[in-house]
Amino acid sequence: MPDAPPDRRPKSFPPPQFPPARARLFAQTPPAIFPALLGLSGLGLALRKAAQITGLPGGPLEAALGALAVIWVFAVVAILAKVLRRFGTLTEDLARLPGQAGLAAASMSGMVMASVVMPYSAGLATAIAFGALIAHGAMALMVLVVMAGQPANARPLTPVWHLSFAGFVVAAVPLAQLGWAATAQTLLYAAMPVATLIWGVSAAQLVTRIPPGPLRPLLALHLAPAALFAMVAALLNLTALATSFAVLAGVIAAALILSARWITVSGFTALWGAITFPPAALALALMSMGGVWTTAGLVLTALATPLIVTLALKVLRLWPGGKLGAKTNASAV
Repeated sequence: MPDAPPDRRPKSFPPPQFPPARARLFAQTPPAIFPALLGLSGLGLALRKAAQITGLPGGPLEAALGALAVIWVFAVVAILAKVLRRFGTLTEDLARLPGQAGLAAASMSGMVMASVVMPYSAGLATAIAFGALIAHGAMALMVLVVMAGQPANARPLTPVWHLSFAGFVVAAVPLAQLGWAATAQTLLYAAMPVATLIWGVSAAQLVTRIPPGPLRPLLALHLAPAALFAMVAALLNLTALATSFAVLAGVIAAALILSARWITVSGFTALWGAITFPPAALALALMSMGGVWTTAGLVLTALATPLIVTLALKVLRLWPGGKLGAKTNASAV
């Protein structure tokens, strides 16, 4: 029996949906937006301090800080909208390095926002600081839960741990100025051993293995705790402690600058957002210490401003259209 002739009729496909299905709003909000927002917020505080020291008008800067606060609120709403639709997106993001860094930066940026609004409303600043502190604590506990369910080789210590487990010290900055000195001091003393442990283990890791090129920008995060400890200690009038951490921060900053070519060898990625907050924190810390440190803080602010703005905007421009979510493998609803 001869074979049946092949069916040459055109294949039928279902008609396209009309109107076309629209992607759900905030369906893949990337946590990676928050390190950039954290860096811009920290820079805003440094510029505010510099304006106060130099006597320059602060009106345009305060307007910019207000606009940044609106963007931050929008980003928080966007990430909450995704999480509330499917809570699993939170644990999925925490299991990935960009997501863990971004979610830690989200609550830390809330602590910085408390400092932003402090001159206008002490009550609102206090509420934001404690709310962000609680959120950060919950996030840190969830990170531990997520890591407990992973194999040991899937959860190596990284500089991002500074954000997750020592980042709550950022809240000590506004709280120390709002009359919560004992709470601020407790946060400082609690964060110091955590950061010291991370510094020690990270130093040992650098001796035994070279971090992959794309992850090297995260090394900038080692600067943030030293700068924050110096700042909080200065606000609490712990002069010797502030000086010690300022010197340590200077050593770390110098090492990062000398290694800049090696750190950035793989080219720009969204992880470069991690570079934005540490220099802003150091500049603000130096100016907060006053005296001979002030000039160094002003110079660092001037030098760091174009770097921070450029990197932060480069990351944030990837957010519209979903590019940032795709590049950082952000979870989706």
